[in-house]
Order: sequence, then C-alpha cells, then structure tokens
Amino acid sequence: MKIRVLFATALFVLCTSAFAQEAEKKGMSAADQKAAQDAMMKAIMPGEGHKLLDGMVGMWDAKVTMWMDPSQPPQVSAGTSENSWVLGNREVMEKFNGTFMGMPFSGIGYTGYDNMKKQYWGTWMDTMSTAPMTSTGKTDDGGKTWSFNTSMPDPMSGKDAPVTQKLTVTDKDHHTLEMWTPGPDGKMFKMMEIVYTRKK
Repeated sequence: MKIRVLFATALFVLCTSAFAQEAEKKGMSAADQKAAQDAMMKAIMPGEGHKLLDGMVGMWDAKVTMWMDPSQPPQVSAGTSENSWVLGNREVMEKFNGTFMGMPFSGIGYTGYDNMKKQYWGTWMDTMSTAPMTSTGKTDDGGKTWSFNTSMPDPMSGKDAPVTQKLTVTDKDHHTLEMWTPGPDGKMFKMMEIVYTRKK
C-alpha cells in the first residue's frame, strides 16, 4: 500500500514538474501556471460529487428479483454485497455474491464521479458475461435518486440492447436498484430489481 502511495505521489510530482517546464517554454505567466495547476488539482481530487456515494458503502443483504420475460413470474434470489471506497475515495467498489438460476453468481462493479464531465459513471463485470458493462448517470436531487444509461449484449441477436437503471435511496440502511430493457415487443420492461438492506 505504501509503495502505491509513493508511486502515485512521485507520478504527480513528475507530471507537475513536466507541466511547469512545458508552461515555461510556452511563455505562460506564473499566474497562468498556478491557475492551470489549480485546475488540474480540482480535476483529480474527490469532491462533493463523490461524497454523495458514501451512503452506498458498507455490507448489505440483497434481495434480487429478475424477470426474464415480462409475461412470466420473476425469479427471486438472495445475495450479499460488500461496498468499499477505493483509490483514495474516488470510486466505490462493489463485490456481489449470490445465486442465479440455482448457480453461484458473483460480480464486481465500480461507481465514481467524473469531475471533468460532471457525471457519474459505472462499470460492472460478473460470471454471467465475458464483457464489462459501462454506464453514465446523474442525480438531480442530491443523491436520493440516480439514473444511469448503458447497454448490454443480447445473446440471441448478438447486438447491444439499451438498458436504463434507477438507484433509489430510501434511507441510510436501504436502497434499491431497478433495471429496464426492451422486451420481445420492443417496449422497455422492468427486468431486475435489487433491494439492499444494510447488515446490522
């Protein structure tokens, strides 16, 4: 861990030094150089957007309801989720373990906030796929609800299908993730719901 911190510090010092040398070559004033360095620091440091994710951190019991077909009853299973801050509170990493169709299921995801683009982003990988899923999203109410847009491959057609996600925070001990994708008729239907309850 100390080696990683030292490496990150050394890398930042080298980048700052290289930037200063380049700025000097271009004739940037000291004030412009400082403004540019301040902008760089603001871009790389976790801020208010990241803090809104703090309520997701912890150990959770999960109830998973999955609709394979909108006309059929859902499948219900249970799982656990361990969410922790990584990379200096820049991303929340989720490690999920449960079952799917009677088989062991596990997944790893990351959620973060991009200071430059002013948007949230997510990645997800699990044992039911060989490709990562990436998403972008936002919250307009201070972290009570998030909306994300992404896509995932349809094994039947081989094409990507659009997916919308909604994360709703009920309170500090409960939040729910819902996902919608096109059904057989092409209309969006709710394919999954995960209810998270904080472990006591």
